[in-house]
Amino acid sequence: MERIVVAAKAGADEPWLADAAASLAEQTGGAVSVVSVDGLDVEMGSTMPRSEYTELARKAADGIAARIRESGREVDAHVRPGKVVPSVLMFAEEHDADLILVGASKRGPVAKRVLGDVSLELVRRSRRPVMVIAPPD
Repeated sequence: MERIVVAAKAGADEPWLADAAASLAEQTGGAVSVVSVDGLDVEMGSTMPRSEYTELARKAADGIAARIRESGREVDAHVRPGKVVPSVLMFAEEHDADLILVGASKRGPVAKRVLGDVSLELVRRSRRPVMVIAPPD
C-alpha cells in the first residue's frame, strides 16, 4: 500500500482515526495524506462565512496530521472546499490512493437518515477501498 488518504471530519477531534492511520502506515510502509473538506457547497445562505468552515476543516486536518507525525510517520494535510463526499473522492483520485480511511459517524439512526452518513456514502460511491474506523467505546 503506497498511499493512505484519511478523511478528517471538519470540526471533529478524532485521535483514534489518526492512530489507526499511523498503525496502517507503519504496517504497510504507506504514505499518509489527510484531507478535510469544509462541507460548504454554496456560501450564500450559510450562517457563517466560508473562512470559518475552512478553519474548522484546517484544524481537523492539522490535528490528525500532527498525531500521525508523533508516531514518526510522514504526513501531509490538505483542506478542500465543497461537498464532503465528492471532494474526498476527487482528492483520493488525484493522489492515487490505495485506501481511504474515514471515521464512523456517531449520529443516531434518525440523524443519519435525515442528514446522511459520509462514511457510508464513501463506501457506496468510491472506486477505491474504504475502511471505516469506529471510535472506541
